[in-house]
Amino acid sequence: MEGSGGYTPESGVEYMFIGEYQHSIDKKGRVIIPSKFREDLGETFIITKGLDNCLFVYPLEEWKILEEKLKSLPLTRRDARAFVRFFFAGATEGSLDKQGRVLIPGNLREHSRLKSEAVIIGVSNRVEIWSKDEWNKYNKNDDLSYESIAEKMAELGI
Repeated sequence: MEGSGGYTPESGVEYMFIGEYQHSIDKKGRVIIPSKFREDLGETFIITKGLDNCLFVYPLEEWKILEEKLKSLPLTRRDARAFVRFFFAGATEGSLDKQGRVLIPGNLREHSRLKSEAVIIGVSNRVEIWSKDEWNKYNKNDDLSYESIAEKMAELGI
């Protein structure tokens, strides 16, 4: 995909995952990955526990860059060790079947509270998979209004 977000100079790969899609989850725990995301995710990708009760999905090249950054965190810091454990222990390789579905393992479905409906969103260099209920709660959070977030981003120079 063409785009300006998610560029990784180390690999020369450019990702631009954008958009919001809703899909059901079948009885086996499989969910369709939107066709617009499939090519950039590749044949094999990494799914892990994300923040805010969602799942993060990374193309392998992006995961390797993130892995290097996480490996550089100081082992002597308790919070760094805890975050690395959380992130890596929940990680698994994913791949798409012929229908464009990925099997979400039980522990990841439990973490993200996925039951029957999912929202798949593009977030620049990664894809996030949300329970529809959790996504709706997240979007109704008054502390996360678009205006208040924009004000905070302005403070960071964005």
